[in-house]
Amino acid sequence: MKKIGYLEGTDPTLLTKLAIAGHGTLPLGNGWDNHGKYVNHLSKEDNIDAVVGYFHKVFPPEGEPQGPGDMLFACRSHKIPVFLLVNKENQKEAKSTLKSIGRGVTLVDPAEAFDALTGKGK
Repeated sequence: MKKIGYLEGTDPTLLTKLAIAGHGTLPLGNGWDNHGKYVNHLSKEDNIDAVVGYFHKVFPPEGEPQGPGDMLFACRSHKIPVFLLVNKENQKEAKSTLKSIGRGVTLVDPAEAFDALTGKGK
């Protein structure tokens, strides 16, 4: 069983499918949405195997001094893979926007998220 952390707005159908397949889910917040545990406060003790959420959830509101790299620092530090949901047709632009923080981040089409998270993908 894997434990998947998810950012607010993640498709409940995906979360239900993960739960039915025996995976635990943990709500995570981006610091502004008050959804769950702040993603940058994750530690090894949380036993999170992956984080999933829509691409826009890792971008702070305009005027904030931090960026996506700051928000995902704990994931990178603890080698927790991050799956950001982006439609296939927008992935090239999304990858360009991420720039150097792409290490440990996988862009995945929402329709393929379950397979990517559970290792059942290609």
